[in-house]
Amino acid sequence: TLMKKLASLIMAILIAIMPMNLSFANEDNAPLSVSSKSAILMDVGSGQILYEKNAHDKLPPASVTKVMTMLLICEALDSGKITLDDSVQISENAASMGGSQIFLEAGEVQKVDTLLKGIAVASANDGCVAMAEYIGGSVESFVDMMNAKAKELNMKDTNFVNTNGLPVDNHYTSAHDIAIMSRELLKHDVISKYLTTWMDQVVVGKKQITVGLANTNKLIKHYQGATGVKTGFTQQAKYCLSASAKRGDTHLVAVTLGAETSPERFKDATSLLNFGFANYESVKLCSKNDNIATLTLDKADEQKINLVARPVNENIPLPTLHWIIYDAKGECVVVEKTKGGLRIFENKIGILTNAPTFDWHITNLNEYMYITPNHPKDVKWSNQELTPLGVGAGTLGIPGDFESVSRFVRIAS
Repeated sequence: TLMKKLASLIMAILIAIMPMNLSFANEDNAPLSVSSKSAILMDVGSGQILYEKNAHDKLPPASVTKVMTMLLICEALDSGKITLDDSVQISENAASMGGSQIFLEAGEVQKVDTLLKGIAVASANDGCVAMAEYIGGSVESFVDMMNAKAKELNMKDTNFVNTNGLPVDNHYTSAHDIAIMSRELLKHDVISKYLTTWMDQVVVGKKQITVGLANTNKLIKHYQGATGVKTGFTQQAKYCLSASAKRGDTHLVAVTLGAETSPERFKDATSLLNFGFANYESVKLCSKNDNIATLTLDKADEQKINLVARPVNENIPLPTLHWIIYDAKGECVVVEKTKGGLRIFENKIGILTNAPTFDWHITNLNEYMYITPNHPKDVKWSNQELTPLGVGAGTLGIPGDFESVSRFVRIAS
């Protein structure tokens, strides 16, 4: 029936958008052999965890730190604070960085594009410091921004002390938190061309020397659908990697920390990604403004009302497993799922923006969902659209904007 189909679809959307800390597999039951000290496999779209091994261990991340540095650069680009063509003067501090670098010289000027390329492709420590000073005013201020962003993303295993991951006390994160910030970075389209560049070159120094760049992430060339993200190595951290790949609508990120050798980290990441693509897939439920279903209304000027998927930007503190239905004017009704079907939420709904002052109820649940005010003369339903959206973590609807809603499911064997 229409009611059953509609309820099934709404529940599917509810499951898809509800924040989950669900591990489909772990080191005890997955058919995987991962030798890295810590590892995780996460779906980029939903954030669902498909495999984890010591995923919350606080470990030095080496240059994988630069995922957060690149994320803040991308946010500054997307917000218009900076542009790729901006000129950045290189400080003595930036030029003095050791380790992996593009050999910037103090006093020279480079474009943001060149510095971001150096960071993403060649893991340039000097480029990280130059961009940190440009965006934050100082390295210290930029590191504060990094930690603030980590807190915003609920990265509870993380504390940054520098921008590039060079060895320093109290600088740590976890495989889980790296997956979170990698997932966030991959949302920014501007970074894609840098993360997937295999070889390139930059011109640096007062003598304009050409420096060749080779991507430290070998999976970019050798793994189908690779989209990023970042490698890292120090004697303390050992070999680290955040590796992402996309096939069809399924986008995965695998993180490995503390591998004894470089081939080992790539082997572990490859095994994790292969496991994910072989066993899981993203199933699209709807796109923004899609017609989900048509309701038949009792005592309404218009008997047929389209249900469309729309974003909800308000955070309304109501219990989970409730739905909210908006009409075109922003008026709404809260619906609760019960064993007998659906019923109107009993509490006052005056806290909702533009909430109607009259009461609502649902009749004839066995066949159709009829939504009627107790005082039908007070409302005109003509040409109004209603939007059912799921509720997760005490928040109604799909927070913020969205282009589509997908549910990540295990492939039936």
